[in-house]
Formats: sequence, structure tokens, C-alpha cells
Amino acid sequence: MKNIKWIFVLYSLAALLAMAGIGLAVGLRSVLGIFAAILVLCLIMGMGFKKKKEMREAGLL
Repeated sequence: MKNIKWIFVLYSLAALLAMAGIGLAVGLRSVLGIFAAILVLCLIMGMGFKKKKEMREAGLL
């Protein structure tokens, strides 16, 4: 745990907020909100995996 990759911490916090958004939308019974939060979650996760692949290929991980 010497080298914390802060970008991945930010991605995980953003994904956590998107998951909380799903819960909020379910609580409000907003179908559009549920789908929007799921879309945001998928985009954030995709960006995180893409960044990890780039860093692995560059030898930074």
C-alpha cells in the first residue's frame, strides 16, 4: 500500500455515488433516474477499466 493510485480512488468514489443514485432513484420510484444512474455507473466503470489497461500497458502498475 505504498503507492496509492489516487485516480482509482476517485473512480471508485464516483462509482459509489452512482450506486447511491440508483438507490435514491428506486426510493423515489423514478424509472428514468434508475436507468440514468445505471448508465452513469457503466460509464464510470468503463473509464476506470480503460485507465487501468492503459497504465498496465505503460508499465505504471
